[in-house]
Amino acid sequence: MKDQGAIVTGAGRGIGREIALALAAEGAKVVAVDPGVTRAGDDFDSTPVNETVAEIRKRGGMAVANYNSVTDFEACGDIIKSCLENFGRLDILANIAGIVRQGMIWELSEEDWDKVIKVHLYGTFNTTKWAVGIMKEQRRGRIINTSATAILGAPDNSNYSAAKGGITSFSLAIARELAGYGVTCNVLAPRAYTRMPADKNGAKHSLDVYLEAGILTKEDYDRQLPMIGVPRDDGPEHVPPIVVYLCTDEAANITGKVFMTSKGRIGIYSEPQQTRQIFNNGEIWSLEQLIDLIPNALLREGRLPWEPIPKEIQ
Repeated sequence: MKDQGAIVTGAGRGIGREIALALAAEGAKVVAVDPGVTRAGDDFDSTPVNETVAEIRKRGGMAVANYNSVTDFEACGDIIKSCLENFGRLDILANIAGIVRQGMIWELSEEDWDKVIKVHLYGTFNTTKWAVGIMKEQRRGRIINTSATAILGAPDNSNYSAAKGGITSFSLAIARELAGYGVTCNVLAPRAYTRMPADKNGAKHSLDVYLEAGILTKEDYDRQLPMIGVPRDDGPEHVPPIVVYLCTDEAANITGKVFMTSKGRIGIYSEPQQTRQIFNNGEIWSLEQLIDLIPNALLREGRLPWEPIPKEIQ
């Protein structure tokens, strides 16, 4: 990928920074995008992305900083323009930018919902919309969008889960739209310990908080931790290899896939599909049939996914 033009959003810290460094190490010329906001999406700080650019240059690579917010559609056009003006081409778009505003659904404000959806879902659309015209015309391009294990449903993060679910479905749709033009779109669902998976105060993972509060039983905690929990030694430096691979010519026929990556492990999600069905010869279902067949034939779990929460901690 020598001399290819690449855009990496969220490049100031964590996973985005590591991906920007890794692409540059392979010879890509990188526009590192990050307004340097807090974990909750507030304030502005140019320092993080400037440090990423400085590190790339120190290692002999080429990079420029861009401080635009991906929530602004027109500003995303300027991000694409920056790549073309500085490097003459656009080959890779890695949408990594993200924020977290945690809270149970009864705690979330409208602003908490809107800000998370804006950064993740709108941000992914905004940059992709501007990029695909160029990639489609040149009949080559690599788009990597970021989802998360939160698509399985992360408590205390319904806004984040909704955004990541939207990004996943959006990516699968445009992968099909662009497949005939030499442009791939794949999804990354990384597990890495950054400032994102901690609790509201940045000290603990939210699952630990739920366990201590009695919201989760130890059984449910142990069941969900491998899916959602992130060990502190599982750093963001383990994420970039799969991204770099998906940007190569060797991965030209891989599109519309959702990859999980973490320390020492890469996985792939299956596409949603029906796993069981019940039939009644085309008649309208009766309530009695559903009471009998849904738990006993369709679900078969025989237990609630969550234990009822004791009233004293509700």
